[in-house]
Amino acid sequence: MIRNLYDWVLRLADHPKALWFLAFIAFIESSVFPIPPDVLMIPMIIARPSRAWLIAGVALVASVLGGLLGYAIGAQAFETLGRPILAMLGKADAMAEFSTRFNDMGFWAVLGAGITPFPFKVITIMSGWTGMPLGTFVATSILARGIRFFVVAGLLWKFGAPIRDFIERRLGLVFTLCLLLLIGGFFATRYL
Repeated sequence: MIRNLYDWVLRLADHPKALWFLAFIAFIESSVFPIPPDVLMIPMIIARPSRAWLIAGVALVASVLGGLLGYAIGAQAFETLGRPILAMLGKADAMAEFSTRFNDMGFWAVLGAGITPFPFKVITIMSGWTGMPLGTFVATSILARGIRFFVVAGLLWKFGAPIRDFIERRLGLVFTLCLLLLIGGFFATRYL
């Protein structure tokens, strides 16, 4: 089953519309969707290493644009959209306290969430809700998401074949580790 899923993702990664799929996932991940674009970006780069920089660029642009949607949700529709999204992620109770601390460290919060597996949508919505200056938010989002996506692209471009061989030989182990990271990310989101 894991092998079939892996082969399906690689076929999807090589699909003529794969960049559109990636853009869509990166866009909605930055505002409402819980699955990171890396799930599609990594196999896309493994399938076509020559397009690594284009793939990272698409993920970056779509993610920042999606972040602007998250910012708008926080700024304009927090009560109707933002609060339920944050409640679903287990972040509703700490909003008032977080708002004060968030603006004190806004640049670092956006940078940290943009680079790490911490759900970026939490930070994008909170940035709008707390009134972080839009210029700071956009610049930091570009920096953070650029680092995240281009470092991954660079590593896969440089070491793609050995990484692909490793993944294919140890598919069960890689799948288990990815699943644990995904569960760990949800756990961290809920309790941090």
